[in-house]
Amino acid sequence: MRSFTVLLAAVLLATSSSASSFISTPITKLNRSGAYLKGSPDADRARAAFLKSRASGGATTVPASNLAYVQYTTSVGVGSPATYYNLVVDTGSSNTFVGTGKKYVRTSTSEATGETVNVTYGSGYFSGLEYTDTVTLASTLVITKQSIGDALEYADFEGVDGIVGVGPTDLTQGTLSPDTNAMIPTVMDNALKQGWITEEILGVSFAPATSYNDTNGALTYGGIDESLYTGDITYTPVTQTYPAAYYWGVNITDSTYGTATVIPESTAGIVDTGTTQVLLADNYFAVYMDAIPGAYLDDNTGLLVIPASSVADMQYLNFTIGGTVFSMDVAAQLIPTDQNTAWGGETGVQYGVVANLGTDSGEGLDFIVGQKFMEKYYAIFDTDHSQVGFAYTDHTFTTYSG
Repeated sequence: MRSFTVLLAAVLLATSSSASSFISTPITKLNRSGAYLKGSPDADRARAAFLKSRASGGATTVPASNLAYVQYTTSVGVGSPATYYNLVVDTGSSNTFVGTGKKYVRTSTSEATGETVNVTYGSGYFSGLEYTDTVTLASTLVITKQSIGDALEYADFEGVDGIVGVGPTDLTQGTLSPDTNAMIPTVMDNALKQGWITEEILGVSFAPATSYNDTNGALTYGGIDESLYTGDITYTPVTQTYPAAYYWGVNITDSTYGTATVIPESTAGIVDTGTTQVLLADNYFAVYMDAIPGAYLDDNTGLLVIPASSVADMQYLNFTIGGTVFSMDVAAQLIPTDQNTAWGGETGVQYGVVANLGTDSGEGLDFIVGQKFMEKYYAIFDTDHSQVGFAYTDHTFTTYSG
């Protein structure tokens, strides 16, 4: 799926063997070639539509990698001895599965559940058989009897081996058969239950990629890593507005671009590592686009085109979340032109990362805060307190170099 990232090698950072220690794992980027990102805006919008329709001990930090500028993955071991897979980090889904690239290797710890599994992601899907198995998130975080899918059929998972789903557990309901009412404990659920972590909290650190395959991110299972952010964390409760409330949904109370009011009143959307861009309801996006002279949507790529003459005068895009203003500076809003080929764009054209959702506001999911926002801010997904947190980082504000 184009809204996901691939993790490099099976290199896990072991910090301490005590249950109170942090466990960090890397997010790895894989080498790709060609217009790998072409169609990504459409994939993001398809994912947004699906998300809306579907809704009718210690802490360990590991590395994460950015694949082809649009997906983050981490290395996860399955079985004993473990086979390591590059899995997309997805807060917008909750099933964990392997087999879309490297095939599932069964060992003595692999046990068939008798269930089939089928999950649709908007721009892709997988179906197959469900097992329980040993899952290694880090050398000091080894979960036993974790439910995991073996993908026998799938689409749109180029370059990755599957997904590690870290969304709310409720999203797994209806994915199994014949037990369609069953909910599958996530890796975070089982890590807490088995005592590997003492808080069901996931810290996510992304960063703007400086190369096509860049190990520039980190995941913290069971807490936050204070070295990865600056200042204070702003927390906001998970929204009660549906369908956003089924996910890691939050409220944005207002949004501005320069003097233009993009979002005039509090509205609900979601925070999703599996969406590449920042998506706004079509009427909100129209305000943003109209505020940039000459900007228009390109029918070929689905991306916003910004005339070179308008770049110098661009303003910050501001979102108020939990009483704090989080800004996307000019660099955060623009795709570096040396990435155009990967996005399927034309040489020398300036494209933007903000896009339209595909529907107008008022449907309970009016925006998606995706990867390009999280590359500027540290994000915390706190199941224990049903809240999402954001904090500034050393790369929140940068200079756009084109």
